Amino acid sequence: MAVLDKRGVLPRFRAGERLSIELGCGPRKQDAASVGIDALDFEGVDLVGDVFEVLAELPTAGVSACYSAHFFEHVDDLVRLVDELGRTLAPGAVATIKVPHFSNPYFYSDPTHRRAFGLYTMSYFARDALLTRKVPNYGRTPVFELTSVHLGFDSPFPFRGLIRRLIGPVFNLTTWLQEFHEENLCYLLPCYEVEYRLRRI
Repeated sequence: MAVLDKRGVLPRFRAGERLSIELGCGPRKQDAASVGIDALDFEGVDLVGDVFEVLAELPTAGVSACYSAHFFEHVDDLVRLVDELGRTLAPGAVATIKVPHFSNPYFYSDPTHRRAFGLYTMSYFARDALLTRKVPNYGRTPVFELTSVHLGFDSPFPFRGLIRRLIGPVFNLTTWLQEFHEENLCYLLPCYEVEYRLRRI
C-alpha cells in the first residue's frame, strides 16, 4: 500500500523542516498544525498509509514531536514502532502516548486491540528514574527517557465518570500512589488510560 500524501508534507520533511506528527489521528487531530497519520483517509489525515510505511518515508531526526492517543494498542509490533519513533524524533523531542490501561474493562472488548499497557510498559524502552521497580531493557540501548507517566480515570457513563475523575487524580500525586493503585486497587477502581511522555535522548 503506497503512502498518500494529501497535503504535500513529505517534501517539507525532506527539505529539512521539522514537523510534529500525530499517529492514528482519526477524523480530527489534537493539534491542527501537526501532521496527521492514519491508515484510514479521514478529513484530518495528512499522510494515509500503514504506520510503518509512513514512518519509513520520514527522515532520521526529522520529527519535532509526536502525539498519539489510543493507537499503540492496535499495532502488532510495538518494539518496531518504538524503534521507528526513536529514529525519526529529533534529539530532545517528546513523544506523548496515551493508551488504555490493562484494568480498563472495555479494553478486551475490542478485537483490534493487540496489547494492554501498565505503568511500567514504556520503562522497558527508556531510561526510567521515576518509578521504583527497575525493569530490564533486554539488551537494548534506550534512546528515550521517561519524563512522566500519568494514570487517567474516566468512564463512558456520566456519573461513574465524574466519580472517577474526582477520585482518580489522588493516585497521581506521587509515583508511590500510582504503583500502589496498580498493584492493589486497579480492579476495584479501574484505570481508563495511561499517558507516557518520552524524551528522545
